[in-house]
Amino acid sequence: MTLIEHIRELRSRLFKACLGIVLGMFVGLYFAKPIQNFINAPYCDFKGDAVCQFNSVSPVDPFLLQLKIGLYAGLIVSSPIWLYQLWAFIAPGLHRHEKRYSYLFTAIAVPLFAAGAFLAFFVVTKSLVFFIGLSDDYEINIDLTGYFDFVTGVMLLFGFGFEFPLVLLMLNVAGMVTGKRMIGWWRVALFLMFLFAAIVTPTPDPFGMTALALAMAVLYFLVCGIAMLNDKRRNRGKSIYEGLDDDETSSLDDYDTDSITPGERVEAVSPVASAESLERRYDDMT
Repeated sequence: MTLIEHIRELRSRLFKACLGIVLGMFVGLYFAKPIQNFINAPYCDFKGDAVCQFNSVSPVDPFLLQLKIGLYAGLIVSSPIWLYQLWAFIAPGLHRHEKRYSYLFTAIAVPLFAAGAFLAFFVVTKSLVFFIGLSDDYEINIDLTGYFDFVTGVMLLFGFGFEFPLVLLMLNVAGMVTGKRMIGWWRVALFLMFLFAAIVTPTPDPFGMTALALAMAVLYFLVCGIAMLNDKRRNRGKSIYEGLDDDETSSLDDYDTDSITPGERVEAVSPVASAESLERRYDDMT
């Protein structure tokens, strides 16, 4: 396939993917109000009022929020379409085992992201009790768009945080890092997990941060175990110098040096003869 044909193929795939997203957006707009009520539920449950009121800075903010919800929902609903178009463009250049691993990683990534988003929604529910509970003496009017961006942003960050162990597993399958080396990084990995959790968790209390960091740590050590099993299956990590000290010389016991006299010419083994002997050995085995 020429470069122009690749560009035409990419254009066709992008057009079909965008068309699927637009169709999914119309479906998302139909369900935008129930989705918005679900996102607003933590705040409304905390307030306990019959009518849950938000502040709107601009008259067009509610309309723009509906479009935003419809777009987000459309991306999720139409994901089978645009993911297939992306896969159809990439798959011809992949080997059979690479396609098999791609299916596996995709199947794992979706529930991991959903688990992170669910944990984020739980943390947001608890964080509202903390933040708004400190302001009982004031009348608080929460911005409608700001509240939606806050909740969805935390859910996205938690979801991407749960994908971190999967990235390490992909590197191990690709042969770029071993399970033994990943275990050796556990101190640095735990520090980075707690640092990431402290940054993305909205509450200043340690409970939400600890919940996210511990969940990521459990996934990390689980991936380390899977990576070590994969290395053992592929017999990785072994070296011809394993068991030798840095100052120890290699052994020459395999060579008959006593039969060689000084000045004697040693003839090399003919590569043709070696190939013929290998062919005879292969015929004997088969």
